[in-house]
Amino acid sequence: MGTHIDRRNFIRAGATGAAAGALGLVGHAQQPQPEPAAQVPGSRTKAGAEFITPDTQAAIERGLGFLARNQLTDGSFGEPTLGTGVGIASLAALALMAGGNQPGRGRFGKNVARAVEYVAGMAGGPNPGFLTAPASQAAHRLNSNPAPMYSHGFGTLFLSEVCGMVPAAARDAKLRGALEQAVAFTVFAQNTLGGWRYEPQVQYADVSVTTAQMMALRAAKNAGVFVRKSVIDGGAAYIKGCQLADGGFSYWKGQGFSAFARTAASIVGLYSAGIYEGREVERGLKYLQQFTPGRQFSPREIPPQHYWYGQYYAALAMWTAGDDYWNAWLPAIRDELLAKARTGGGTWNDPYHGSVYATAMALIVLQLPNNYLPILQK
Repeated sequence: MGTHIDRRNFIRAGATGAAAGALGLVGHAQQPQPEPAAQVPGSRTKAGAEFITPDTQAAIERGLGFLARNQLTDGSFGEPTLGTGVGIASLAALALMAGGNQPGRGRFGKNVARAVEYVAGMAGGPNPGFLTAPASQAAHRLNSNPAPMYSHGFGTLFLSEVCGMVPAAARDAKLRGALEQAVAFTVFAQNTLGGWRYEPQVQYADVSVTTAQMMALRAAKNAGVFVRKSVIDGGAAYIKGCQLADGGFSYWKGQGFSAFARTAASIVGLYSAGIYEGREVERGLKYLQQFTPGRQFSPREIPPQHYWYGQYYAALAMWTAGDDYWNAWLPAIRDELLAKARTGGGTWNDPYHGSVYATAMALIVLQLPNNYLPILQK
């Protein structure tokens, strides 16, 4: 079964339409830029200044340098045989942006600009707007990962955040076009359950892929892209339907058991729909608290393959919940990540997706108090 999409059906289903093409941001990025980092909306909070200790900042700097050194010639990031592709590139670039870098501005502005070229360039593939490598489209694969909609979700989030950070006067129109086309594909890919799965329009969904799309759509809306309310409502309803009696969320609606990573993702998915309080959120946060970092969890409690995306979503959930949730969680995850960096030679590693993936996830979490990314601003 191929993933090539009927163009006529895609155009009918799309929420918006736009032309694809390469961006002009790399040329912009290559101009000399003396300033250390772009100034964007949001600033480090008092609590954030306390959270990002000198040791933390040193680890962040090492990690950012590691990502920059591991950018490939095509603008993607990662080891050539592991952990490359749109999803990894988008997360790595988001980690650089979380340090205040924009295309063409900041120490790593050139790296961000090259990532924009790479990710947005995928919008012009055989399935317009589908942000995944052409080989992945043809073979149902994101490199070794059979989950191209993950790639698409992270890619759409990245392009949305770039549009939200770069002033309109400096923004290349083709960047906006690529984002609108990606959003249209996301809408097209939503299934009749209201959610999303590894591939577009299959007749089942899961909370992890659904949250990746919901977060991307929220960021796109923040950047001024129109998204129908019914699309958001459908995703939120699917996520709500996966909550179980213990407050956690199952992977699929109507079956499975609660777990850390999927519950963290589900809460962020609800936040992305504008649902910041209520029984579902409160019960989900209470469930998550039993996984506060600082002790050794068994593989059954937190499977190693789910560690990084679970901590990514959990930190986002606690950051948005704020107050006691944030103040208890963030020092604990900071200390855990710093310990992992020390044992990993200064960066982070994931045996399933590589060091670039793990380092990007760790850096996004550690830099949350910078409040640079538009999706984080309260």
